[in-house]
Amino acid sequence: MKMLGIGAALGALIAFFLDPQVGRRRRKLTVDRTAGTVRGGVRKVERGGRAVAAEAYGLKQKATHLREEPKPQPDDATLAHKVETEIFRPAHVPKGQINVNAEDGVVILRGEVPRPELIEELVAAARRVQGVRAVENLLHLPHTEPQMHQSHR
Repeated sequence: MKMLGIGAALGALIAFFLDPQVGRRRRKLTVDRTAGTVRGGVRKVERGGRAVAAEAYGLKQKATHLREEPKPQPDDATLAHKVETEIFRPAHVPKGQINVNAEDGVVILRGEVPRPELIEELVAAARRVQGVRAVENLLHLPHTEPQMHQSHR
C-alpha cells in the first residue's frame, strides 16, 4: 500500500513536469526558484560569517587597547588642557567657576563648586589623567573660605 502511494506521487510529479504544454515552464520556474533559495541561503551564511568576523575583530581590538599606552610627560599647559577636557566633560560641572593649572605635573584645582561630592569627583577625574603626578585641591563650597595654596616643592 505504501509503495502504491509513493508510486502515485512520483507519477503525478513526472506528469506535472513532463506535461507537453506547460512542463518546460514548470521545470524552468522550479530551477529558478531553487537557485534563488540557495543563493539567499548562501548570502545569509556569508553575512553571518562577516558579522562573526567583525565581532571577533572588535573584541581583539578591545583586548589590545585595554590601557592607554604610556606617553612622555606632557608640558604643563598640555596637561592642564587634558585635565580640563576630562573634568569638564559632564554637563553638571560648573565650567566657569573652576580654574585648572599645572606645575611640574602637579595639577591645582581652584574654584567654587556647589556640592562636596562634586569636589571628590573632580579630584578623582583629575588623578586619572595620564601624566598627572599629584592633584592639589583648592576647591571650596559656597560661603566657605577658599583653601590657601601650599608649596609642593
